[in-house]
Amino acid sequence: MHDLAQRVDRHYNQLHSLKAQFTESYEGLGVKRSESGALLLVKPGKMRWDYSQPAGKIFLLDGKYAWFYRRGDAQVQRMEAKKLDDLRSPLRFLLGHTELEKELTNMALAAAPDGRFTLSGQPKGQEKRVPKIALTVTAEGSITAIEMNEADGAATRFTFTGEEPNAAVPESAFHFTPPAGVPVVDAMPPV
Repeated sequence: MHDLAQRVDRHYNQLHSLKAQFTESYEGLGVKRSESGALLLVKPGKMRWDYSQPAGKIFLLDGKYAWFYRRGDAQVQRMEAKKLDDLRSPLRFLLGHTELEKELTNMALAAAPDGRFTLSGQPKGQEKRVPKIALTVTAEGSITAIEMNEADGAATRFTFTGEEPNAAVPESAFHFTPPAGVPVVDAMPPV
């Protein structure tokens, strides 16, 4: 387990940027949905989720603010990045200096299909909301899926394909300009 966690750390710590395709599935509170799109990560602290399903939905972390918008919404939501408590937040460890064994408590290792492994544990600082997170990783340390089980019984799973380490990503990808006539509202952090 220790060796695999270190391979994951090494894989992501040497990256400047990352491009990948993602599928996000959610099941809980009587709702079931699946969404997909493209993910861009750039160090330090920048993340962009462009959804193709549903088209026009975006989640952007520009280093200072998190922006949420879905085509047709009456407003753009903005929140200070340091107050963010979004389910995509656990991915932020990929944007800094990763140390899985410090990020997760009660870690466990299990075999997964296709020669992969599952590293699971409880994310520090999210104990009340996310009792368990599971990372599906390759033997080389690349994350192919992340599953989060929330305290309310909901489960969110992200799967990643087509990973492009250190891809060229233009700085402009992390500038959000609200659509004309759509106001920006400062969102309240979750309680």
